[in-house]
Amino acid sequence: MNASCPVAAAQLYGEFDGDAMPALYETLRREHGPVAPVTIAPGVSAWLVLGHRELLRLTREEQDFSHDPRHWSLLREGRVPADSPLLPMVGWRPALLFADGQQHRRMRSAVSDALARINGHELRRSVRAAAERLIASFAERRGADLVADYARLLPMRVIAELLGVDEETGQDLVAAIAGTVVADADSAGASRRMGSILTGLIREKRRAPGNDITSALLHHPAQLTDEEVLHNLVVMFVAGNQTTVNWIATTLRILLCDPGFRSSLTVGHLTVDDALDLVLWRFPPTQNFPARYATRELEFGGQRVRAGDMLILGLAAANADPGVLPDDGSPVVGNRSHLAFGAGPHTCPAQDPARLITRTAVDTIRHRLPDLELAVPESDLEWIKSPWSKGLAALPVRFTDPQLPSVPQSGDVR
Repeated sequence: MNASCPVAAAQLYGEFDGDAMPALYETLRREHGPVAPVTIAPGVSAWLVLGHRELLRLTREEQDFSHDPRHWSLLREGRVPADSPLLPMVGWRPALLFADGQQHRRMRSAVSDALARINGHELRRSVRAAAERLIASFAERRGADLVADYARLLPMRVIAELLGVDEETGQDLVAAIAGTVVADADSAGASRRMGSILTGLIREKRRAPGNDITSALLHHPAQLTDEEVLHNLVVMFVAGNQTTVNWIATTLRILLCDPGFRSSLTVGHLTVDDALDLVLWRFPPTQNFPARYATRELEFGGQRVRAGDMLILGLAAANADPGVLPDDGSPVVGNRSHLAFGAGPHTCPAQDPARLITRTAVDTIRHRLPDLELAVPESDLEWIKSPWSKGLAALPVRFTDPQLPSVPQSGDVR
């Protein structure tokens, strides 16, 4: 245990009831203030940043809080086992997520420029076509699990196309990435499989560039090495896939379970973007995100943080900070000061295409399945058991009158 964290630190690993997490955050806030001691694996301590103001400082002040895990004292001292399931998630990689200053700016320029090349109109058509193909695949059943049959498949197909990966390879890549971020005994093996798939992709795109993100990174003036391209693709795919899955499914849950919100959406008082932002406030797809590392000893959020301590970004807790929510408890609508995408120099560079994918996915299913309804009581819906991700385990629905297009749409993702 890091000497700067009290022995009574809360456990932030293992099987978690997703519905119980908000209460845990409020207990930690009440007992410790905006920065609370936690353990993220047996014997591995960290600070969970719960306060909105404190999280903004954490993300903006790189001189005090580095992204580079090589500052992490427990890792430097050999107190994190080499086979720890945490390491595939927090171990250093030559990617923008783990860099500060000029090195981060160099890699981010390449990633941002590659993302800026995405044509929004073409992406929207591609997402709609892929969504309609998925809906058609279960339309005759008059029912589906919108997590397994829709939200989990759609972003993978779209992002794989953006990266220049065929669908079969994309499925293998998604499985490997899912195994990496779940943080269990197979994480290291999954990480190796992921690296092998991406290495093959980079080799192919060096030989035959295409109109895709991988080729754009490989041929950017920032001159990223093949290793840097590989690890930045890992960051982009991890961030882009599972978070978008969660965002789509949770937005659909709100529309199915909140009659008032659904009615306001139907008559035009609210927009799909309002629903998307409500999810980002209340149920951010990533609820806790590792990590920053203190570069010096300092007082932070009422705690004594030592150089080399790890700090976890408590995105869900910071969004629920009473200091930034309406006093009357009403939903936050039309306000994007949430922290679901982070803040500061490392704000997610892919939030615009992620929003477009999610909005199109939600809009398409609303129009193609207009009488969609839950097939189980809302109380039966469960969150996945993870301290990091905030997503539904399943979303069973039924419908009677699917409105499918009469002819296949162009731009399908296969």
